[in-house]
Amino acid sequence: MAAHKETTPPWKTTIVVSSSLQNHETSRMLSAQQHRIRFSDSVESGVFIFPLSGTAFLLVDPEDLSEPFEESGLTEKIKKFVQVHRNCFLLLLAPFNGKRELQVLALVQDRFFGSNLRILPVRNDAEIVKGMLAIAKATSKPHVDRIRERMCLARAHVVERSPVWEMLKDKL
Repeated sequence: MAAHKETTPPWKTTIVVSSSLQNHETSRMLSAQQHRIRFSDSVESGVFIFPLSGTAFLLVDPEDLSEPFEESGLTEKIKKFVQVHRNCFLLLLAPFNGKRELQVLALVQDRFFGSNLRILPVRNDAEIVKGMLAIAKATSKPHVDRIRERMCLARAHVVERSPVWEMLKDKL
């Protein structure tokens, strides 16, 4: 007899998506997973916003950029994105690690080092969706509260049971 496995309903959220991505495969994939998609003309081109988690993602495809990259407007677009969104991620579409993708990655890393921008290289639409949903879910209520609670419990467990902590307590 198979063990009874409790299943939780799949996580669903509302996502504000740039109208420029209306016909993009990622939008179709998110809709197919029953997420509520709201297209907006007021959202910067290529942006996904997860309001409940406070995260935003900017999709950049190096193939869409003119060379030299410095003159493509990418830096200004990312700069504006970082200023508007506190918790922001750049989804750098790089189907393979060719010279062009590495140049764009190096340019963005050099320019935005030390900012609140995090870069997530992705190879295809499935990775884009998987990465966005993993981050958005982990940073949204009530999941973020549950993660914090688990971290506190794990920390308490380590402090209580660790021989290193016992040794340090004895020394202090």
